[in-house]
Amino acid sequence: MPDLVIRHIDNLMAERIKSLAKERQWSINDVVLHALRHGLGMASANLFAETMLDPGDMTMLAGQWDAGEKAAFQEAVLALARTTPTQLAPANRVLDDEN
Repeated sequence: MPDLVIRHIDNLMAERIKSLAKERQWSINDVVLHALRHGLGMASANLFAETMLDPGDMTMLAGQWDAGEKAAFQEAVLALARTTPTQLAPANRVLDDEN
């Protein structure tokens, strides 16, 4: 994959990128890639399924989470979003209702 250099990032944008990286416990590169994908309409299903919560948007969930709980939840959502459809429930698996 090619590397790109982006010049002339203003301080406000740089601080926002750093803030999101710290909040989500992502690398700065991951924050920038996420912003570019979404800004360009190229959000990847590998990062977030369209029907899943964006891990950065906890406003839809009730209650107060501390930073550790939020980070653990974000990590779990990301891990699930990266699985293949048959990884958690193989397609050829037959459920036995008689037992």
